[in-house]
Amino acid sequence: MIHVLFVCTGNTCRSPMAEVILRNKSGENIEVKSAGIFAGNGSPASANTAQVLQENGMECQHSSSILTQDHIEWATYIFTMTSHHKQAILHSFPEAHDKVFTLKEYVDGNGDVSDPFGGPVEIYRETYAELEPLIDQVLSKLKR
Repeated sequence: MIHVLFVCTGNTCRSPMAEVILRNKSGENIEVKSAGIFAGNGSPASANTAQVLQENGMECQHSSSILTQDHIEWATYIFTMTSHHKQAILHSFPEAHDKVFTLKEYVDGNGDVSDPFGGPVEIYRETYAELEPLIDQVLSKLKR
């Protein structure tokens, strides 16, 4: 079983969106969670995140959580939305060095996934359009 953890800042926009996309595409051999570097525990996904996922036929039952040692130990792979998130994880959890990547780095690219936080729903749609092909590429690599 492969355990994938997506990490962003507040765990209400990008990482839950990535979590739901991968969960809907992955099948039985991959478990998916998400967390945030500076998240509060128990917040739902943002309304625009839930709306965009619903527009794409996906349900979003999400409760935010702050990144913990348990997440690090559980994960086979940790995919961050930005290089800042990756560096923050490596600073707090240096033992995760071999399994933490930015999402774009893992799929042979570079750069960060744009943050839609606080923007109109159109920005969230753009983030979804950015995330979906990245998740497809991750899934392809994980199935090899």
